[in-house]
Amino acid sequence: MASKTGTGNFFEDFRVGATFVHATPRTLTEGDVALNVALYGSRFAVNSSSLFASRIGLPDAPIDDVFVFNVVFGKTVPDISLNAIANLGYAEGTFGVPVYPGDTISATSTVIGLKENSNRKTGIVYVRTAGANQNGEPVLDYVRWVMVRKKDEAVAAPAETVPALKDAVLPEDIRVPGGLDLTDYDCALSGSAARWDDYEKGERIDHVDGMTIEEAEHTMATRLYQNTARVHFNLHAEKDGRFGRRIVYGGHVIALARAISFNGLQNAFRVAAINGGRHVNPTFAGDTIHAWTEVLDKAPCPGRADVGLLRLRTMATKDKTCADFPGGADPATVLDFDYWALLPR
Repeated sequence: MASKTGTGNFFEDFRVGATFVHATPRTLTEGDVALNVALYGSRFAVNSSSLFASRIGLPDAPIDDVFVFNVVFGKTVPDISLNAIANLGYAEGTFGVPVYPGDTISATSTVIGLKENSNRKTGIVYVRTAGANQNGEPVLDYVRWVMVRKKDEAVAAPAETVPALKDAVLPEDIRVPGGLDLTDYDCALSGSAARWDDYEKGERIDHVDGMTIEEAEHTMATRLYQNTARVHFNLHAEKDGRFGRRIVYGGHVIALARAISFNGLQNAFRVAAINGGRHVNPTFAGDTIHAWTEVLDKAPCPGRADVGLLRLRTMATKDKTCADFPGGADPATVLDFDYWALLPR
């Protein structure tokens, strides 16, 4: 009889073109939203107030975009990265229709590239993941690549295929939520008078605040996303590993950085696309996360006079404030995240 338990896929199990329909669709509730706020303290008005959301043409307060990303990511772990050493990067991410409490999210992934590492112990797996709601409408599409262990070093690797990925999502490919109308956007309630026109390319913003990661919080957050990767949970499995302790899930750091960025980007009310991202260094419980953001580019939304796009690069550090804007080469830097955000004009 075949085993009833799963051990996940190893590098040699993947093939380009293979598609995974990930298990356990997830219905998101108001309870999930409340727990997400408790974990990160995000204060963006459109996600916090149904009344605010209705005044800009949305039917309800949408669920935080980074939360949606983490839920979709979590669906993929048992099939893609249960035997991963590290998640290496993201690209070509676009958010679709907003997600609201009561929506059910499912995910599928297709392998688009494979590359064995020179040590023949690991390889890089590239996948494109699509998340959809109960109506089949896309909520998120993105590419990520992850380093996965081989189960047997002697097994020949599949033919190398490295996909060509775009440096950034084009503004014309970004989806603006249907019905959105920012004509009466209330900057007093959002927390800042700074609109799209008030930001300049090259501007740098120190978000000032810091949050210390607690062991219970990062493990609870990762369970909230139903992410089953062992490196985040099993202390006994990891004590003999490279770091000797559990690693904080990278999506937890992204969510912290996004929440911290409210102070200075209060009106960046929607993450519209992910151009790229990488976890520069590992993060552990006890680390205090800070963040700063550079405005990489600006673009008007095609055909819209009420909303504009900022291309933002948010850097997160551990145990180091960001007054001097530390970069990716700084050993304190843990996250380099490049994304487009929507702002009122």
